[in-house]
Amino acid sequence: MILIDKALQLRAERRQPVRVAMVGAGFMGAALAHQIINVMPGMELVAIANRRPEEAAMAYRQAGLEAVVSVETLAQLEAAIARGQPAVSDDPFLLCAADQIDAILEVTGSVEYGAKVVLAACEHGKHIILMNAELDGTLGPILKVYADRAGVIYTACDGDQPGVQMNLYRFVRSMGLRPLVCGNVKGLHDPYRNPTTQEAFARRWGQKPHMVTSFADGSKIAFEQAIVANATGMRVARRGMLGYEHRGHVDDLTRLFDVEQLQAWGGIVDYVVGTSPSPGVFVLASCEDPRQRHMLNLYKLGEGPLYSYYTPYHLCHFEVPFSVARAVLFGDAVLAPLGAPVVEVVTTAKRDLQAGELLDGIGFYMTYGQCENAEVTARQRLLPMGLAEGCRLTRPIPKDQVLRYDDVILPTGRTADRLRAEQDAYFECSPPLSACKVPRQAVLPFLPASLLTLLASAC
Repeated sequence: MILIDKALQLRAERRQPVRVAMVGAGFMGAALAHQIINVMPGMELVAIANRRPEEAAMAYRQAGLEAVVSVETLAQLEAAIARGQPAVSDDPFLLCAADQIDAILEVTGSVEYGAKVVLAACEHGKHIILMNAELDGTLGPILKVYADRAGVIYTACDGDQPGVQMNLYRFVRSMGLRPLVCGNVKGLHDPYRNPTTQEAFARRWGQKPHMVTSFADGSKIAFEQAIVANATGMRVARRGMLGYEHRGHVDDLTRLFDVEQLQAWGGIVDYVVGTSPSPGVFVLASCEDPRQRHMLNLYKLGEGPLYSYYTPYHLCHFEVPFSVARAVLFGDAVLAPLGAPVVEVVTTAKRDLQAGELLDGIGFYMTYGQCENAEVTARQRLLPMGLAEGCRLTRPIPKDQVLRYDDVILPTGRTADRLRAEQDAYFECSPPLSACKVPRQAVLPFLPASLLTLLASAC
């Protein structure tokens, strides 16, 4: 932030703005558009793609820009950018292909749609900034591989709780401490909430009921903590995380966790309910240096062995533009997978489910997500929450039981399934593809020759 404001101001003075395009114009996308347009010197939101382009145009108009043009071709988009006229389209791939765009903001929350956008952005050399933990927590490791090969930054964002945690994690670690808990503060956790129970709250704030439900039922926090785990190498203490309810201050958490157990685990991601200040994030860290422990005590952080660091807020769309600047101007990712998945989000029955039912999506009526360590997910063939929507159940599943690949038939032809198979093969963390109930022809034609050879030998 201290560097970014001056760097963007210099861009503004030189009339060389960072040009960003956004995919998705929902509740958060519209707020983000307002922030970039009205607050960020040296950055321009040159185009928005949305399935309903009229909503993209409305986001511009709500931010004070009336002269919006609808484009259908790459040439039309490039011409609009050249003359400084905001453009909208229902085709996100035009934005990915435009030469005058530096970065793509993906703000849809969709795994399937978002995956296609990220692949297209990589193909055309665009940096990718995600406000889509669901996509990142399902396919982030393999998408990061694509981004690395393309020489572009793939990153989650400032402002969302994972990014705020990662900033704090980097800050604490850079001072010589060892982070042992990366945590998220929640006001409510009830895995059985659904769009009907959350409808009034959603209407009050102008949000979609299923999105609000994904926060209340724990699915969203599972994705958020999974991507923090994948960016730090931390694990979860148990399926679903510990999830302590603690009505005191976040500093009190230093007495709630066993430092020796945390060290044995190598650090964990977790969450707490009811803790203040909310809705912030925290990092609990240890310090091995006796002199430094003495100084931490002098600075009122206590005697240890755990020390509490926290940010009392996360400001979502206010902070996201900083992520764009970090990627484009400094080549710095806020948060991205280190490599193979460390923690996954697995599908869990929200109610008794019957054979033949078609699973609905994240934040709806049938399932909720829980964190699980990746090696357990692979060994038990657990169904990733990000792939559950549209799957057909082959057997009854009781309430609160996790679902396995063997319990469902996957839809055919999905990009997300193809990428998931590629991710599992690339990181060698999955059982043979032949055991998965997804047609081979829906996966194999998309895979590189090296992966085809690997899968053939496994099957």
